[in-house]
Amino acid sequence: MAVPLLDLKAQHATIRDSVINAMTKVIDDQVFILGDAVERFEREVSQLSRTAHAIGVANGTDAILLSLRALNVGRGDEVLTTPFTFFATAGAPHNVGAKVVFADIDPDTFNISTEAIAAAIKPSTKAIIPVDLFGQMAPIEVIMDAAGDIPVIEDAAQAIGARRKIDGKWVMAGEAATIGTLSFFPSKNLGGYGDGGMVVTQRDEIATRIRRLRVHGGMKTYYHEEVGYNSRLDTLQAAVLSAKMVNLAMWSAARRKNAAYYNAAFADLDDVRTPTVDPANESIYNQYTLRVAKRDGLQGHLRDKEIGSAIYYPLSLHLQPCFEYLGYKRGAFPESERATQEVISLPVYPELKQSQLDEVIDAVRSFYGR
Repeated sequence: MAVPLLDLKAQHATIRDSVINAMTKVIDDQVFILGDAVERFEREVSQLSRTAHAIGVANGTDAILLSLRALNVGRGDEVLTTPFTFFATAGAPHNVGAKVVFADIDPDTFNISTEAIAAAIKPSTKAIIPVDLFGQMAPIEVIMDAAGDIPVIEDAAQAIGARRKIDGKWVMAGEAATIGTLSFFPSKNLGGYGDGGMVVTQRDEIATRIRRLRVHGGMKTYYHEEVGYNSRLDTLQAAVLSAKMVNLAMWSAARRKNAAYYNAAFADLDDVRTPTVDPANESIYNQYTLRVAKRDGLQGHLRDKEIGSAIYYPLSLHLQPCFEYLGYKRGAFPESERATQEVISLPVYPELKQSQLDEVIDAVRSFYGR
């Protein structure tokens, strides 16, 4: 039986009527730029993230880019982040003219190492971008403490609805940082039918600046306080996302259930290391990522059995050709480099049937002779 890495058609079949109705309302209203649908979805995300402001933008990459602009990060500044993440986390600082500085990851959670952050901070560090990788939050309270007065942009593109217990209280992804950024790329736990992103913050002045930057730097039509961008969350996407959002908690719980089933099934395999979730975290499992021996062989074996998998990520960012100018050499970030050789992500989406989960498990176990 074929098991895809992600089956968006299966999800759409369960929500088709509500999504079509939401899109039809936008079409009937003929309001396609911002408007009530965007404002409604912004309120919903603000409530979920427990932040004072949520500002819809065109995509998750722009969410980081506009956040950096709102913090006046630019040429001559340094931005500290992880080399084991999607390209946009480092690409956005580069595109505002800043120098990207990397810090290695924690080998258990794949999130940026707090010790590495503390060692890498310099007077020229103007922002820190931790990533909530694969659906679990980085230790934001430790990072904020290490940062001091340096702004922290929490890249929560893979972690909407994730939470972390800090001092006995649950804190949502994006809630505690200076700024949080979200992505609604279709493969995310809350994915649109196209691109979309969001900036969340508790700070009024940052929210005002982001709202201005997303519409060419001016809140009043044809008047521009600064040069901004055309980066608005599409109204149709906002309507789709609102229609889907009522299911988000249920979908994330189903992912956790699937992950727990995998964990139990792989517990006796010496060559397979299941995902480590910090005890303080509740992950949403945007990805279920193993560390394995003979990774490439396993992926080929899964492919032969028509089981989807993916490598997130095959090359650490400090070794990407476009960042060669930064001067990093192989071996600079050994944990990130080792992860790129060992990780493989398996299907974990909510609509997986029991038979499909068992098919994936049987395929992995058979590769390791079990």
